[in-house]
Amino acid sequence: MRIRLALVVLVLASAACSINNSSVDSSSIGPTPAPVPASSGPTVTDDIPAGAVAMTTTAFGANPLVVSAGTTVVWQNNDTVAHTSTSNTNGWNSGTLQPGQSFGFTFTSPGTFPYHCTIHQNMVGTVTVQ
Repeated sequence: MRIRLALVVLVLASAACSINNSSVDSSSIGPTPAPVPASSGPTVTDDIPAGAVAMTTTAFGANPLVVSAGTTVVWQNNDTVAHTSTSNTNGWNSGTLQPGQSFGFTFTSPGTFPYHCTIHQNMVGTVTVQ
C-alpha cells in the first residue's frame, strides 16, 4: 500500500512540474501594447479613468488635449476594463490596453488628431498639437 501511495505522489508531483514549466500561448492573451517610447521631449499622461465607457468625450481626460510638437502623450488605462487609443486616420494604434497598461505616441507635427477606443466607439478624443 505504501509503495502504491508513493507512486501516486510521484506521478502527481511530476505532472505538477510539467504544468508549471509549460509555456503560455500568448496568442490567447491578445496583443501586447508597445512600451512607452523614450522621448527627449515633454511627456503628458492622459488617464483613462474608471467608468470611462459612460463618459464619451471626457473618457480620455482633457478633450481636446493640447500639446506642443515633440510631446509624447501617454494613455494610461486606470479603468477596470480594456480600452484602446486609436487614431481616426491611422496615425497610431495602442492595441488593447488592459487595466494598468499604458501606451505612448510622440506627436512631431502640428495638427488636430481625432481618436477613439475601438472597443467602445462612444469614447472619443482629440489631440491638438501646436
